[in-house]
Amino acid sequence: MTIAATDPRPENTSFLSSCIFWIAASLPMALLALLFIVLFTLSPARAEDIRCAGADIIAELTSKDPTRLTSIRAEAGAVPNGKGIFWRVEKEGVPVSYLLGTMHLTDPRVLEMPAGARAAFDEAKTVIVESTEVLDEKKAAAALLSKPDLTMFTDQTTISGLLGKDESAKLEAGLKSRGISLAMVEKMKPWIIASFVSLPACEMARKANGGAFLDKKIAEDAVASGKDLQGLETALEQLQAMADIPVKFHLQSLIETLELGSRMDDVTATMIELYLKGEIGMIIPTLKYAAEDKLGETSDYAEFEQRIVIDRNHVMADRSAPMFAKGHVFMAVGALHLPGKEGVIELLRAKGYKLTAIR
Repeated sequence: MTIAATDPRPENTSFLSSCIFWIAASLPMALLALLFIVLFTLSPARAEDIRCAGADIIAELTSKDPTRLTSIRAEAGAVPNGKGIFWRVEKEGVPVSYLLGTMHLTDPRVLEMPAGARAAFDEAKTVIVESTEVLDEKKAAAALLSKPDLTMFTDQTTISGLLGKDESAKLEAGLKSRGISLAMVEKMKPWIIASFVSLPACEMARKANGGAFLDKKIAEDAVASGKDLQGLETALEQLQAMADIPVKFHLQSLIETLELGSRMDDVTATMIELYLKGEIGMIIPTLKYAAEDKLGETSDYAEFEQRIVIDRNHVMADRSAPMFAKGHVFMAVGALHLPGKEGVIELLRAKGYKLTAIR
């Protein structure tokens, strides 16, 4: 299934890249996974089952296609602020603050803050995260369920009815590996389902065992230490942004994710490796390479990028700027919100702040 349209931009971006972009940086996928756990009482996996597979795609390129790797590095090099996950935020006459890019995953490697970040957190008076609702999953789930039309089909539509027989079988197998039956999700919107088949089974298992992602740990530590904890968005705002995108876009994203199968493990492993190296600008070009055999094209991507990424970057910068103006702030948001011409870093610079990469 391919939905094609003319894209006014020089190069179309794959549905997969946008899907992973969203998982890695845009929405609190860990919170949505916990929503599944709350709703369906997923059984915690045994410790020996929580193993993650996946190969580093950069290592694959190094040995198999170094020319392509050079091209990817060149594309990444053109991304403003594409290197660095930890930034100093300064303004004359204002105490220094800090900005940390995170990944919304529970992999132990991304739960450790980079050198200097813990000290910066300890000195901060105000801590900012994307949403304070990560502190109470059941309360967040109740808020999400109060607007069922954002996450569910409220008419006679079902996900099986939108997919072909083969695609439904792939979806059923992908969900089964995560302890979820197809019947559980028949009425769910495709972008909700995509968030779970995109996550490796080991990630879902860790969440079922109570694993927390870094943003949540930062929020918990802020409350425990008596700091002022602030959120930039609500879960409903984030869900509304996703619901505003045409269903056909999310449906194809779901289909292409299913077609990639175990390659998704490689994608996740690679994102983690690039994040740990601070090579944020490399992520999307590398994902486009990983998914190039499954690419679909659509003009809807421009709408997705605007609504889910750029609009939210502006919200984050606008709502955090008054807090940065007081100084002593530690802010943690998804790392892929930081780079780019309209990334949070450039938007804060436009408001008079000086941002310098530390790590």
